[in-house]
Amino acid sequence: MGTLSENNQTLTRADLARLLKDELGLNEREARDVVATFFEEIITGLEGNTSVKMQRFGTFGTRDKKERPGRNLKTGEVATVSARRVVTFRPSSMLKERITEYAGPGIE
Repeated sequence: MGTLSENNQTLTRADLARLLKDELGLNEREARDVVATFFEEIITGLEGNTSVKMQRFGTFGTRDKKERPGRNLKTGEVATVSARRVVTFRPSSMLKERITEYAGPGIE
């Protein structure tokens, strides 16, 4: 499989499209459309409060957080943090294992 460009530590949508183009022989437009559709389906599932499970990768979900007291760090003033829905991700055991095995550059 292709890799990120050198010195780039972030995988972008454009990188994914380029990898699909190179690995599967898709043209540039098709590859961009596949990536866009993939992420749009994940977003649509999460908007509908549905968990999105990807075998051997992990599960995306949502969680409702209650309103809670907070503090403005600059002024020290007490403020209320409003209730909201947040996206969660639980990695699969296989992903956890692979990440643990990989030490990465400069990590010993």
